[in-house]
Amino acid sequence: MMQTQPPKTAPAIRTIAMPADTNSAGDIFGGWLMSQMDLAAGSKAAFTAKGRCATVAVDAMQFLQPVKVGDEVSLFTELLKIGTSSMIIRVEAWRRRTHTETSAKVTSADFTFVALDTDGKPRKIGNEAAPDRNE
Repeated sequence: MMQTQPPKTAPAIRTIAMPADTNSAGDIFGGWLMSQMDLAAGSKAAFTAKGRCATVAVDAMQFLQPVKVGDEVSLFTELLKIGTSSMIIRVEAWRRRTHTETSAKVTSADFTFVALDTDGKPRKIGNEAAPDRNE
């Protein structure tokens, strides 16, 4: 079943798609959207791990709808899993057209992060970190 409403939680990031972020067809670059998603996931990872983290993998993304200039893009995060030094964070991207109340899911992906120490080596994530939901 396709979601028709964004999550009820506050977005990790909310931004406006701008003309500089478009391809030759006038749609927002998929790479721009993916970078926004990585920022949102990275913020959640750093908060969860209480420090520096790095993206090590992103699962497949399917773009469901285009994002246009002026669209408000909201990115929602959910911590799915925590390992010894890594975590998986799901990010959903939703867009709302200018001057409307209608939102549509644009894409989602699971980002894997590793917590890093000051030398850039993997480190353990503290026991206080817990997934946003139980599976």
